[in-house]
Amino acid sequence: MTFDKDLQSIQEARRLVEKAAEAQETLARFSQQQTDLVVAACAEAARRNVEALARLAVEETTYGNVADKIEKTLFSARDVYNAIKDLKTVGVIREDPQNGIVEIAVPAGVVAAIIPCTNPTSTAVFKALIALKGRNAIVMSPHPSAVRCISETVRVMHEAALKAGAPEGCLSCLPDPTMEATQELMRHRHTAMILATGGAGLVRAAYSSGKPALGVGPGNVPAYIHTSAKIPKAVADILNGKTFDNGTICSSEQHMVVDQAIAAEVKGETERQGGFFLTAQQAEAVAHVLILPNFRVNARMVGQSAERVAREAGISIPAGTRALIAPLEGIGRKYPLSAEKLSPVLSFYPVKDWHEGLEACKRFLHFGGTGHTMAIHATDDHVIRELALELPAFRLVVNTPATLGSIGYTTNLFPSMSLGCGTPGGNITSDNISPMHLVNIKRLAYERRPVNRPENVPAGGTGTSRQMPAAVGLPSAGIVANPAPPLEQEISRIVERFLSARSPTATQGEASPLQASSSSAGTMGGLGHEVREPRTGSAPAVVRPPSDAAHEPPAHRPVDFVCEEDVRQAIKKGEKIYIAAKTIITPSARDLGQPREIFVKTAS
Repeated sequence: MTFDKDLQSIQEARRLVEKAAEAQETLARFSQQQTDLVVAACAEAARRNVEALARLAVEETTYGNVADKIEKTLFSARDVYNAIKDLKTVGVIREDPQNGIVEIAVPAGVVAAIIPCTNPTSTAVFKALIALKGRNAIVMSPHPSAVRCISETVRVMHEAALKAGAPEGCLSCLPDPTMEATQELMRHRHTAMILATGGAGLVRAAYSSGKPALGVGPGNVPAYIHTSAKIPKAVADILNGKTFDNGTICSSEQHMVVDQAIAAEVKGETERQGGFFLTAQQAEAVAHVLILPNFRVNARMVGQSAERVAREAGISIPAGTRALIAPLEGIGRKYPLSAEKLSPVLSFYPVKDWHEGLEACKRFLHFGGTGHTMAIHATDDHVIRELALELPAFRLVVNTPATLGSIGYTTNLFPSMSLGCGTPGGNITSDNISPMHLVNIKRLAYERRPVNRPENVPAGGTGTSRQMPAAVGLPSAGIVANPAPPLEQEISRIVERFLSARSPTATQGEASPLQASSSSAGTMGGLGHEVREPRTGSAPAVVRPPSDAAHEPPAHRPVDFVCEEDVRQAIKKGEKIYIAAKTIITPSARDLGQPREIFVKTAS
């Protein structure tokens, strides 16, 4: 029976990806206006259903609370939407006339999205909006503990997308997300990219699928309170961040790192604002409940209230307690509460000063949150900058809740429910993920530095440089169309005139030396050999074979560049092209010219 279920889930994953691939072909042809209508419709549908979706999420997963789930989902449907609605993601999205660069957006393709149970509806809305904004179809694999609420979120948005003109299958969700089905989704030949949010094992599977993946790492966020901090505000920010949706966001505060000089004051303020400090024995009991022997968080306790955690640990706490605070004596495997907890439980770690605080925060981050997020509470900007330069976190939020500042709710960071941790955290990016991470950028580049080597210019010529015409609306910057002839060219012309004047043929009714040297089809040294002067931006210098075999042929200067059109012109006129070891020949020119023996190698 299990075997049949696995096979059915794999087949369903294949069907949804193939349907998404068909939708992708249509989405790729959408205009910016069509794309924006679809995205707006999905956001509006999510906003209309935000309360029902939040209640369903809490009911199904038991994580967090309805009020904060509403706010999180509304954040995706409102704040994220407002941040992306005016982005250009279709056709020409940026032009740089000065540098001659035009950028063109191309969809990434079908996106496979892994959705967690901690933030199910908010993440589903977020990933749907950024994928569709980039004209990408998306197939979601929900966490098995959140299938109903994620499927319902996808349903209401998909229906809205279809009414706005989107193709069937542009947004879908695996109905039975077995591990086999999720792997098939990630590895399918039509899947172009993976957006992975979930446990470490699932993110590793995404990276090992063979497809480009945007995974996000775990958080183990320290909140440092410096002596210069406004203590009541700092404590309020930390408790607000930690208790938001019962600590289910990965950037929620995990540790209070406090300067020793203000530790007592911070402790008293924390108790006044609803924090309950645990004894050593109580902290051990809480650690046993929250953290499993393999140092993973106990899934049963994720997103539970402080009251529920205390009850499970056999501890009695005052009514209205917002968070449990555990004094910590060390960091690492001997101290389970120094890890990420995903519940309203904080550690309390006094330090001598900001130098020692910096080292403590580094250790916390390296113990499970490298590259993620750090909160700094201080008014001394020198200390803030010094910490920012040294800490291994890519979001350092100042005097604000880490949870809300990191996602762009209380800061001007890009609003996002997926936070990259960079290469230290095993991620490809350190950014807050946006639609632009799901768009390929094609670049049209016009020439701004033409090939022009004076040392390779034939005597009497003006070079063989080629110049691309400037694009319409893209003026050429810094291009000299006809550079002045270098000194050695002028000297060569003078020598030619002198030799022509001494030639016996100059008295036999032929052109005067001055005429011969100045004519574009005159004689070289009065020998009657017709020479074509090279033209700037056109075919290279070619020389017609001498008609009088009694005379020695002139020495021919090699050209410095040959393209296919040059070869075609030489073939048409029965001419040769003289080249040297340094001559640049395009592959198509070489393929066309070599079989016809067009090229003549010279010694210089």
